[in-house]
Amino acid sequence: MSKKHAKQQVNEFDQTLSTSISFYEKNKKAILWGGGGLLAIIIIALLVHQFYITPRNNSANESIFHAEQAFMDGNYEKALNGDGENMGFLAVIDEYGNTKAGNIACLYAAKCYAATEKYQEAIDMLNKFDGCGDAMISPAAIALKGNCYAELGENEKAAELLIKAASEADNNTISPTCLLQAGQIYAALGQNDKALDCYKQIKSKYQQSSVYYDIDKYIEAAQ
Repeated sequence: MSKKHAKQQVNEFDQTLSTSISFYEKNKKAILWGGGGLLAIIIIALLVHQFYITPRNNSANESIFHAEQAFMDGNYEKALNGDGENMGFLAVIDEYGNTKAGNIACLYAAKCYAATEKYQEAIDMLNKFDGCGDAMISPAAIALKGNCYAELGENEKAAELLIKAASEADNNTISPTCLLQAGQIYAALGQNDKALDCYKQIKSKYQQSSVYYDIDKYIEAAQ
C-alpha cells in the first residue's frame, strides 16, 4: 500500500470516527441506556474495516488478477498454484480467505479442479465458497457442485443440487439447463416420474430458453 493511500485511509478513518464520536456525544443518554459499550463497538468496527478488511480486499484483488488471467488462458495449474512470482488461487485463499476476493478465489479454484477432473477437490473448494449474493454466480456454483457429484457417480445428490440451483436462479439461462441435467440423471436412474417433473418445469416456466425447443422429445421419452 502506498504512503499516500495509507494517509488517505487514515484521514477517512479519522473523519468517520469523529462523526461517530459526535453522534455518541449528542445521543449519550439514549446510547448509555441501550448499552455503555456501543461506542467501543463502533470504534472497533471502524478500525477493523479501515485498517484490516479494506486493505486486505485491495491486496487480494491485486493478487487474484494474474490467477484470473491464467484461468482465462486455460492454464489451470498456473491459476491454482501461481508461477513463483504471482500468487495462484490457492495462495490467495490461504492469505486472504476472509475477503471477497478470497471467497471468489474458492470458486475459481473449484472450476480449475473440475476442469482437470479433480472433482472431489472441486467439491471441497465449493464447500468453502460462501456465496456472494449474485443471482447468477451463486446458483452456478451449486450447479457446478451437482455436476461434480454426477462425475463421481453420486447421482441422487447431483440431481438434488441441480434442482436447487435451478430454483435459486429462476432464469432462462441457468434454470432450464440444470433441470434438463437433473431430468436426464433421473431418467438414467429409471425414475421417470422425477425426470418428467423436471422437463415439465422447463416446458411451463422457461419458454424463452434454448432448451425449451427440444423439451417435448424428453417429455415424450419419460412418459
